[in-house]
Amino acid sequence: MSDFTLPQSSLLKQYLALTKPRVVMLISFCAVIGMALSTPGWVPFGILVNATLGITLVAGAAAAINCLVEQHIDAKMARTAWRPLPSGTLTPFQTLVFSGILGGIGTFLLYAFVNPLTTWLTLATFVGYAIIYTVILKPLTPQNIVIGGASGAMPPVLGWAAVTGQAPIEAWVLFLIIFVWTPPHFWALALYRTDDYARSGLPMLPVTHGARFTQLHILLYTLLLVATTALPTLIGMSGAVYLVSALLLGAYFLWLAWKLYQQYSEPLARKTFKYSINYLALLFAALLLDHYWL
Repeated sequence: MSDFTLPQSSLLKQYLALTKPRVVMLISFCAVIGMALSTPGWVPFGILVNATLGITLVAGAAAAINCLVEQHIDAKMARTAWRPLPSGTLTPFQTLVFSGILGGIGTFLLYAFVNPLTTWLTLATFVGYAIIYTVILKPLTPQNIVIGGASGAMPPVLGWAAVTGQAPIEAWVLFLIIFVWTPPHFWALALYRTDDYARSGLPMLPVTHGARFTQLHILLYTLLLVATTALPTLIGMSGAVYLVSALLLGAYFLWLAWKLYQQYSEPLARKTFKYSINYLALLFAALLLDHYWL
């Protein structure tokens, strides 16, 4: 069906789908966390609005480019075949124009109303995700998630830079937490989507090295993650309430990873993947609680 025959509301939904809204919402949330933790007081309203909107729009543009580059891969996978490009509801040209508009507006907002450092860091993140990760790393190595996780871990640094014009060690600690969280999060998904990834031709870890090897690496990275989440308290960035929350949240994540290593099941892999999303949100919520109210 041609996109011109779609009702306008359906067409808007297709464009929205290009931005991967769930992923972008998490990116925006992490950027706001970086803003909040960068100052002892409240984030200036203008910075909060313009930085969040600018980062969100550039992230959406990067997601659209990812959809454009991977349209033939998406067509081979059950979980992505419905997307606008493989389903034929949007064309590559429409996607490219849409990405350019989003990225252009987002970059303008950041440069005009936030600061140059945030602008350049955000553009570097765009290049890292849309080109270095999507075009080069993802089809090349089973460590794509590990290396490419650097782009996904940048939002707190962007948020911190938006408020202060700097990117100090505290911002990079937040970066490190997301960077270490990314492999067990995505590999849990890859475990129960192995057939999909095998059809796509992407060298995801369960495809290239098997389920057992992936389960071990999920466990090892989760151990590293629990240790990494203690860093905010160790450098004086947060207090005991955050540390206790981080250890409790991490203990359950580690228990899931251990159970997954002991005996794989698809329901357990799905549960681990879903918990990993809630884990990151709750971890950063604990940081906010510790920062503002305790």
